[in-house]
Amino acid sequence: MGDMRAIKVNGREIEVSSDLTLLQACEAAGEEIPRFCYHERLSVAGNCRMCLIEVKGGPPKPVASCAQNVRDLRPGPEGAPPELFTNTPLVKKAREGVMEFLLINHPLDCPICDQGGECDLQDQAMAYGRDDSRYAENKRAVEEKYMGPLIKTIMTRCIQCTRCVRFATEIAGVDDLGLVNRGEDAEITTYLEKTVESELTGNLIDVCPVGALTSKPYAFNARPWELRKTQTVDAMDAVGSNIRVDARGREVLRILPALHEGVNEEWIADKTRFIWDGLRRQRLDRPYIRRDGKLQPASWDEALAAAADKLKAAPNDKIAALAGDLVPTEAIKALKDLMTAIGTPHMDCRQDGARIGAGDRRGYLFNSGIAGLESADAILLVGTNPRAEAAMINARIRKAWVNNLNIKIGLIGEQRDLAFDYDYLGAGPETLASLAKGEGGFFQSLQNAERPAMIIGMGALARPDGAAILNAAAKLAAAVGAVQGDWNGFNVLHTAAARVGALDLGFLPGPGGKDFAGIVNACGERDIEVVYNLGADEFDPKKLGGAFVIYQGHHGDAGARHADVILPGAAYTEQPAIFVNTEGRAQMAARALFPPGEAREDWSILRALSERVGHTLPYDDLFALRQAMIEDAPSLGRIDQIGPGEDAAPFDLAVLGEPGEMRSDPFVSAIADYYLTNPIARASKTMAECSAAMRGARRQAAE
Repeated sequence: MGDMRAIKVNGREIEVSSDLTLLQACEAAGEEIPRFCYHERLSVAGNCRMCLIEVKGGPPKPVASCAQNVRDLRPGPEGAPPELFTNTPLVKKAREGVMEFLLINHPLDCPICDQGGECDLQDQAMAYGRDDSRYAENKRAVEEKYMGPLIKTIMTRCIQCTRCVRFATEIAGVDDLGLVNRGEDAEITTYLEKTVESELTGNLIDVCPVGALTSKPYAFNARPWELRKTQTVDAMDAVGSNIRVDARGREVLRILPALHEGVNEEWIADKTRFIWDGLRRQRLDRPYIRRDGKLQPASWDEALAAAADKLKAAPNDKIAALAGDLVPTEAIKALKDLMTAIGTPHMDCRQDGARIGAGDRRGYLFNSGIAGLESADAILLVGTNPRAEAAMINARIRKAWVNNLNIKIGLIGEQRDLAFDYDYLGAGPETLASLAKGEGGFFQSLQNAERPAMIIGMGALARPDGAAILNAAAKLAAAVGAVQGDWNGFNVLHTAAARVGALDLGFLPGPGGKDFAGIVNACGERDIEVVYNLGADEFDPKKLGGAFVIYQGHHGDAGARHADVILPGAAYTEQPAIFVNTEGRAQMAARALFPPGEAREDWSILRALSERVGHTLPYDDLFALRQAMIEDAPSLGRIDQIGPGEDAAPFDLAVLGEPGEMRSDPFVSAIADYYLTNPIARASKTMAECSAAMRGARRQAAE
C-alpha cells in the first residue's frame, strides 16, 4: 500500500492510501459512484464517463474518478487537503448527460431482457438519469455474435464498456474479443465468430453491466426476485470455489460466484456455473433392488433390509467400502465408522489410485495456498494441466505471471495451452529425476527463487509408480528450498472435491486392508462378497461383478447401473456438508433445496443402515456427527482456515512417498474432457454441448 493522504470528500476529511483511484477514495468515504466500465480487477478503460466527479482547484470540468489516483491530486491553498465533490450541480448535470447519451441507441428491451431486475443500466438510469429524452432519431442496431453454447449475445444492447474484452484478454488470457470500427459503428465482436475457447467464459456474463452478454442456458427461465439465494461451496473440482445457488421451487436455476479472495476471487469456472441442469436429470429419487437381473423400485424398508442382510451374512473380512469424489465428509465419517464397527480393513477413497494420504496431511495438500501463488517467483508444474483440473488455480498462475515479469514457470508433462508462457522441460519421470539430481537450467531458477513452488498433479501421482514420483518430487523440493520459514511451496493439486476430507479422516485401507484396485480385483476373484459403493463412478463398476454391490449416490451413472441395491442420496446442493479443498481449507456447504423424491441426506442413510446391521452409529444428528468428525480430524473444525495448526511439527519432506523405480511412460493429465468429469456433468445437456463445441473447435484448429 502507498502512503496515506488526507483528502476531503463532500466536506468530510478522511485518510486514504495514495494508491487508490478517486473512485475508490470516494467509496471509502461512503459516497456511491456510478460506473459501467470500471471494475476492480480489470485495467482502467475510462471510457463510459459515468463516474465523473468535481475536483476543487482542478480544471473547470468534471473528472473521470476511475482514471485518476489520489497521489495525482494537487493540495489546496496553504497545503490544505485536496477536495472532491460527488453531489454538486455540475456532477449531477454531467451524469445526466452521460446517461442520456448512453440511452440514445439502447433498445427498450427491458421486458424481454434477462438482465432486467439486476441491470446496472436500469439502476443507474433510475438514480442518476433524466426523466425525459430529447432524441427522436432511429436507434442503431448491431448484428448478433456467436460466442458458443454458454453465452447469449444481443449486441444491440452493448454500451461499449469493454469489460468483456478486458476480462478475456487480461484474466482468461484469450484474445478472441475486441472492439472494431469507430464512432456509432463501434461494436464488440469475436473476431472469427467462434466459441470463446476458455474455461472462464461464464464470467463475461457477470462483468457485462447490461443485457448484451447473458447466460444461454438460463435465458427466459426466471427473474432475480423469484429466486431463493443460498451461499455455498462448489464440488466440481478440488478448488472449493464459493458460489451462490439460486433456486425456485424444487429446481436450481443458476449458479453464480460468491466473493472469496483466498480461493476464487469473484470468478468461477464454467463447469461450476453451468452444471445446474445436470442436477435435475438422471436422478435417483427412490431406492431400487435388483430382482431377476433387473433393477426395480423398492421401499426404503426393503432396500435397507436387503443391504443389511447381505452385510450381516458376509464374513467381516469379505466386506469392502469405496468412497467417491463428490461425497461430503460427514458421509465418509459415517461409512468409516460403520466399516470399523463391522471390523473390515478394506476401504479406500482414491478411485484413481493416487499414491498419497498416509501421515502428515501437508504431504497431500496445496500448501502455499491458492492466493499464495501470487507471491511465488518460480513455479514447476509436474503431471498436471491446471487449466482443466482447476481452472481457478490456472487463473491465479496467470495472474502471477502477468504481475511478475521475472517469474519462471516450468512444466513436466503434457504440453497444453495454459494461457501463460512456460518452459517445457520434458514429458515424464526422467525429466523429474534429472531435475531432482540438480541438472538443468530450471533447477537453478528454482534454487535462486526466494519462493519456489511445485505443483504436483494427479497425472503424476495416480499411477503405479506414484509413490516413487512423489518421493522424487519431495527430494527436488528439499533441494531447492521449497519449504523454509513461513513459505511452503510443496503443492499437491487434487481433482476431486471429496478427496482431501476423506484423506483427513483416514478413509484408507487399515492394517492388512486392500486398496481401491485391490478391492476391485478381489471382487473379480470372489474374495470380497459385499461392496458398499458411496458415490464412486469414475472407474469401471462392471469389475465389481463378483460381489453384491450397495450403491449410494444421487445420479443414475456408471456406479448405479451395476448395483444390486441403490440407496438414493443427495447432491452437493441438497444437504448441509463440509468439503475440504485442495489447500486443506474446510468449508461449509449449505442446503439450497431438498433432494428429489425419496432421496435422503447421505449421512442419515448410513445412520439408518447401521441400526439394521446391529452396529448403531453413536450420533443422532448432524451436530453430534460433526463433533465426532472434528475429534477424528481437528483440521475439519478450522472452518475457512489454511496452514498447519499452532502446534504442528516441522514438515518433513523426506518421508513422502517411497524411493523406487519410476516407469518411463510420460505423465498424462488426469482429466481427458474437462466438461464430463463426474455424474452431474454427464447428466447435463449444457456440458454435453460444451464438450462437443470444444471438440469441434479443436478439430478445426487441427485442420
